[in-house]
Amino acid sequence: AMRAAGLLLAWALLRPAGTQQCHLAGPGGVLRFTDTHAEIRVPALHRVPSSLDPLYGLVRRCLDLIQQNPLPTELLRAALNDPGSVRTSQVVQYELGYVVCAAVALLFTVAVPVAGMCFCYCRSRRRCGGRLRAHRRSLGCRRHCLLTCLSLTSLVILISVICAFVTSQRVKGQMEPGLGAVPVTLRTLRQHIANVPQGVQMVVDQFEVPRQQIISDLGGLSRSVGLSIHAQLKAMTYAALADLQDRAGDLQTSLHHLQILDKTVRALASARAELEPALRERRRRVVALLDDPRCTSCASVLGRAQSLELGADYGKVPSVEKVLKALAGLPRSDFAEMIRQGNGTFNSIPELAVERMAQVIQDLRDEMARVTEKVQSIADGFPLPDYTRPVSEALVKAEDRSQPYLQEVERFEHYRWIAGTVLCSIILLILACNMTGMALGAYGLSKREDPSDYECRGEAGAKFLLLGVGLAFLFSWLLILLVFATFLVGGNIQTLVCRNWVNQEIYKFIDTPGNLPPSMNLTRHLNLRRNSNLSAAYRECKSGAGLWEVLQLDRSYDLDEHLKTPKYTADFQKRLGDFTARLGDVRLLRSEGRQDLETFARSGVDEVDYGRFQEEMKNPVVQTSLPGLARSLEGLQKMQRNGTVAGRLAAEAQALWQMQNSTVQSQEALVVKLGESVQFLSRLAPHLQERVKKTLATTASVEARLPVQAQQILRQEVGCFTRKELRYFAQYLNWVGQTLREDVASCQPLATALDNGRVILCDRIADPWNAFWFSLGCCTFFLIPNIIFAIRLTKHFRPIRNRLISTGSEETCPFHIPRVTALKL
Repeated sequence: AMRAAGLLLAWALLRPAGTQQCHLAGPGGVLRFTDTHAEIRVPALHRVPSSLDPLYGLVRRCLDLIQQNPLPTELLRAALNDPGSVRTSQVVQYELGYVVCAAVALLFTVAVPVAGMCFCYCRSRRRCGGRLRAHRRSLGCRRHCLLTCLSLTSLVILISVICAFVTSQRVKGQMEPGLGAVPVTLRTLRQHIANVPQGVQMVVDQFEVPRQQIISDLGGLSRSVGLSIHAQLKAMTYAALADLQDRAGDLQTSLHHLQILDKTVRALASARAELEPALRERRRRVVALLDDPRCTSCASVLGRAQSLELGADYGKVPSVEKVLKALAGLPRSDFAEMIRQGNGTFNSIPELAVERMAQVIQDLRDEMARVTEKVQSIADGFPLPDYTRPVSEALVKAEDRSQPYLQEVERFEHYRWIAGTVLCSIILLILACNMTGMALGAYGLSKREDPSDYECRGEAGAKFLLLGVGLAFLFSWLLILLVFATFLVGGNIQTLVCRNWVNQEIYKFIDTPGNLPPSMNLTRHLNLRRNSNLSAAYRECKSGAGLWEVLQLDRSYDLDEHLKTPKYTADFQKRLGDFTARLGDVRLLRSEGRQDLETFARSGVDEVDYGRFQEEMKNPVVQTSLPGLARSLEGLQKMQRNGTVAGRLAAEAQALWQMQNSTVQSQEALVVKLGESVQFLSRLAPHLQERVKKTLATTASVEARLPVQAQQILRQEVGCFTRKELRYFAQYLNWVGQTLREDVASCQPLATALDNGRVILCDRIADPWNAFWFSLGCCTFFLIPNIIFAIRLTKHFRPIRNRLISTGSEETCPFHIPRVTALKL
């Protein structure tokens, strides 16, 4: 046990203090902030994939072919700055593709109704859409070819009109929310900018999260420091106390054994003096008896009786009176109480730390209140309202000016939808006439035995086809007008706006000085930096830049400078860095106890020759064994013939047994007791000086090192605590910077609004709008072959005038007598 305590003490003394590492911040070291700022955001819109995307792509490619000119910067500059200087030739030159399409539409508008009137005139003269004059063998092939062509054109028209219906409904479905999104987005942007101070204040108020965490940590700091000091120094302290307790035990035990040794030696010397005359008398009597001639066979025992004399003489051993005199009055101090007090003082370090650190903890709490005031300066000094006022005014003006235009667009869209729905329904009616006419005509042909016979169903099919032709002639000009009007609007939106919006040409035009009139100077209205432009502002906003960076606030308000951690933590950190407290003042050994141990070491306990004691104890109390001699006399008694001699032998044997039991055994017991004390003292003596000196040195070293190492551990724990709390400050300030830039005072909503405008206008309205006129235009232009095939097919559904009589040629029989029928041509 002593060796284990020594090893523990050596390890504790050699182990450097303060080696315990700071506990890494676990999940509890990450703060969770609540986004309590104003939730005014512009949701980003994206192009939604659609099954009509191939159609949209086809229309855009057609428009790129029609309008191959780039953005007309010169024309737009003149139109915006001096509208009167714009020449018609410039507009026609840019819109050349649309002019050609307008000429085609005009030609179609005129030609198709004229052709319809001519057809009506011919019909009135029975020249068009009549009957075949002769039956030829190729008529069946021609009829099937016309049926197939008319079916295909009808199928194309049907597909186109379905696409027109779908895209028209999609335009209607997207137009209303798209138009409504304009004022809503503008209001949202105004609210976003107006609520920036409120949002900044809400973000600043979130300092309560790290403040509460730091206050909570401060509440447990002092006890944590005390427990850490106690935990890291207890091995060294407990080992020193255990060693001191061992030396105190050595002192007490050594003194006890020395007293026993001295007392026992005296007792043995006294007993030897008392035993010597009695033993001498007893030897004389036994020798005399054994020398008696009447004693039979007594000569064998005579030699042993003659050697009956005392053995060990403890008067020759060294005296320990000098040592006992040196140790007289020891121990003067209560080592048990001293160790108990030292242990109690050391174990009270956590409570002492709480007491010594109470004031600095309170000062740190007060410092947190001052830090709260410093953090509030972020909101108080935020200069955004003065800079955002022009932006808010521009947004209000844009919202007010956009309302009439939006209402007009909504009204125009309503009319367009009605016209498109009506005309698409008429196209469906034309297709219904075609389908019905072809079905009735084909059925009538299958039922007619003679081509010249009248068949009512075939006649009805021809009339349905002619009805579809009439509707096509009647409404084709309305169709082409609607197609051209929507084409002109949608095509220019796509080629002039959307295409240049996607490739950033519009931003470049706006950024070029002189392109916009002073009243439309966006850089001035939006209060952008003088060296900035809309494109740069858009890119900065899209990348998440703050409003102060875009609106020139960074010169007057450096957010990064205001969010530097030392600005708020310098005093907090200094108070912790300057704090000192003596927490390791533990007296393990008072001066009285030290003097007792030094006296013990100088007492001469280790100078006594304990070997002399051990050598003397090897000698018996009596050289001849009294029990053995007594038993020999008892044996001789039985051999004697003389009763007197036998009685005397028995008496001497009894006397020897009485001497053994009364005197010798007690001395032997004292010798055993003496041996125990000599054995203990002989083991202690060689190491006494070394152990006492080591204990005194260790105790002094531990007493000296405890305050130093306690101070080191205190600095380490305070340093760990400081770094932990600084991480809370850094987390909060980083979160403030990120939140102000990306949410509260971010200009990203402005970029998102522009992107949303492009998505709504180009992807959700312009694409289906252009697909609508494209589909309707396909219907309109395919009506021309539809009319031709329908007119020519009507002749095949009516009875022919003459029958074919020759199978080898197309000549008719000259002797054919016409059959009288009631068919009216």
